[in-house]
Amino acid sequence: MMDHYVIRRATVGDAADIARIYNHYIETSTATFDTELKSVEERQEWIAERSAAHPVVVVQDAEHQTVAWGSLSPFASRSAWSRTVEVAVYVAPSHLGQGIGPLVLDHLVHEAVDAGHHVAVSKIVSENEASLRMTERAGFERVGVMREVGRKFDRWLDVVIMQRVLPSEESS
Repeated sequence: MMDHYVIRRATVGDAADIARIYNHYIETSTATFDTELKSVEERQEWIAERSAAHPVVVVQDAEHQTVAWGSLSPFASRSAWSRTVEVAVYVAPSHLGQGIGPLVLDHLVHEAVDAGHHVAVSKIVSENEASLRMTERAGFERVGVMREVGRKFDRWLDVVIMQRVLPSEESS
């Protein structure tokens, strides 16, 4: 079934689909701590500003419909963190549970290794058990919990920090 999907680098032409998927999670879940919907124009700028080391990818099905997206983002702005990347994966609600999230995560890990990153990090709200399991299956480990760091839907939320040290020539 997974051979029916194509993962490719996103272009500004993918902004509407990325915004549609992401806005669903902004409105309905704690999977993102964003609370303001993203416009297509905002997503176009976001994609255009990405570097080769911090790509956005989309997943398309056999009908060329975008069903998921993922990104590698700088973990922090200070230079010592330049080889640490944050991973994000969002799957359209209609395609949850079909193995697309792990496919995107695996692809992003390979992209991170190819870009020379040393560590991949994912910040996941503690109640998102599916994402926590997915990252653990991809070789990430729980390295910490930030208590009550986010507030959404009138609730304080904890965030679990997941981390994976990536293979590289320097670490072997």
